[in-house]
Amino acid sequence: MRTIVFIETNKSGSSREAIKAAERLGYFTVLFTNRQKYMQQRTEFPEVHQMILVELSNLDEIRKKIHNLHQQGKQIKAIMSFVHSYVHLAATLSEEFCSTVVSTDAILKMENKVLTRELLKGHPNSPYYELYNSNDYSLEYFVDIAKNYLPLIVKSPTSAGSKDVMLVKDEKQLKLVIQALKKKNKQILLEEYLEGPQFLIEVLVHNGKVHIVAIIEQQITFLHRFIVTGYSLLPHVNQRMYDSVLDTITSILKPFDMRNGTCHLEMRLVNGVWKLIEINPRISGGAMNRIIEVGYGINLAEETIQLMLGREPRLTKKHRKYVYAHYLTVDSRGILQKVTGKELSSQYPGIEEVYIKPRQGQIVRPPLSMGDRCGYILASSYNKLEAKRNAIRAADNIHFYIDPI
Repeated sequence: MRTIVFIETNKSGSSREAIKAAERLGYFTVLFTNRQKYMQQRTEFPEVHQMILVELSNLDEIRKKIHNLHQQGKQIKAIMSFVHSYVHLAATLSEEFCSTVVSTDAILKMENKVLTRELLKGHPNSPYYELYNSNDYSLEYFVDIAKNYLPLIVKSPTSAGSKDVMLVKDEKQLKLVIQALKKKNKQILLEEYLEGPQFLIEVLVHNGKVHIVAIIEQQITFLHRFIVTGYSLLPHVNQRMYDSVLDTITSILKPFDMRNGTCHLEMRLVNGVWKLIEINPRISGGAMNRIIEVGYGINLAEETIQLMLGREPRLTKKHRKYVYAHYLTVDSRGILQKVTGKELSSQYPGIEEVYIKPRQGQIVRPPLSMGDRCGYILASSYNKLEAKRNAIRAADNIHFYIDPI
């Protein structure tokens, strides 16, 4: 029985859609998860043929579960993850148990922001950075040096989705943020604060060739943290911009020596120069797979699976539409009582999908990370402004009723 093992998933978004894609391709799907609630909600995962509860920090336990699958007659063709923190683990296991084409070493360097910055040190598209390690410097000494470069972005080297990523503007704030982060981080990354429009570039590398799958303009809202509240797929970019993006991405990826894999890069255009905010070795989560599918007719999660199985991915665009994903947030913390307006929103022109993430009874809050966003409205059009306008208008109908706590 041809089997693909997935290491963890989210309830929605690219990671969940990858499992659905594997099922469509005819594979027996196995999910390794450490989320007990998924086992309790087992019937909500019909595309998962076998769900196994396992401690994902215990490599020996994972190996034992994989051997058990072999004993059951499962022919494991790939082990993969579309969830941050588990991409390298899955690649390592796939290298051990399957014939794989994945670039494991490149994934390791991309997953860790310190390794990324050190690898790209001196690269023209990588911004200034400093690394704080309490074993090397006293906090006072380090702050006295770093204050000369304010404002700065301070982050955990393993942060994802804007979690533990903070803008600091003065010396006092810098010291407080470092003190807070060093409680759970041996190293803390400080980066130059960059101003300019921000873009997300979805990339697939096949046999060493870099393919730009999608260029997405991001709408950034500062709500305690930098939260992306809007994604605008750009199906038509002029040749000069496309060439500039491709040359920059190819140059950035060269030191990683990625032969096969997918990744996404967040870039800012600063005075005509592309600067790397961060790079992650997977397709973006959330609505990204749907955005690309609606805009181009390409299911990037599915093509990633094909790539990892050693097949040639199909990246030919079936059509070109503008797509705008408008993310929903709440202004106060509390227990969600109900959400209204979903059906009305879905009836607006151009609306492709209305997704509400939290359930009744869950605690919601203003976003401190991307994971705190409460859903999205996805709209498409052959006109860029119309796609955005329709998504935002539809979102005006969504109301979250919250009991404060």
